Amino acid sequence: MTFPALTHVAITVSDLAVSTAWYNRLFDAEPVLDEDEESGAYHHAVYALGGGTLFGLHTHTADGPGEGFDERRVGLDHVAFALSRDELESWTARLDELGVPHTGIKHAHYGSGISFRDPDNIALEFFAPPA
Repeated sequence: MTFPALTHVAITVSDLAVSTAWYNRLFDAEPVLDEDEESGAYHHAVYALGGGTLFGLHTHTADGPGEGFDERRVGLDHVAFALSRDELESWTARLDELGVPHTGIKHAHYGSGISFRDPDNIALEFFAPPA
């Protein structure tokens, strides 16, 4: 039996309006869903990405601990979006066009990637496995 693919990733953001505008520009798309969750515990804006994956932004009605994102804390380290090696240069140019700071293309034996961060400092990456 094959382990199933990821269907969605959801991240909690501090300011939904700021994050939605930022991700709209990054994804060049609007959310396919933007609503209060049925229980009223959170609001979510959800994007449909290639390959059928959904990417959600959540804001909760109850206050959280108030600490910013840090990948060294237990929990999420980063989210990586799949690319081919041929697409890395064009995504570097796209991040530059959007004014998003990034690491440039970094190569390793396990693949190549471009790391960057969202408005809440959440670590994101464009990643291409080795050819």
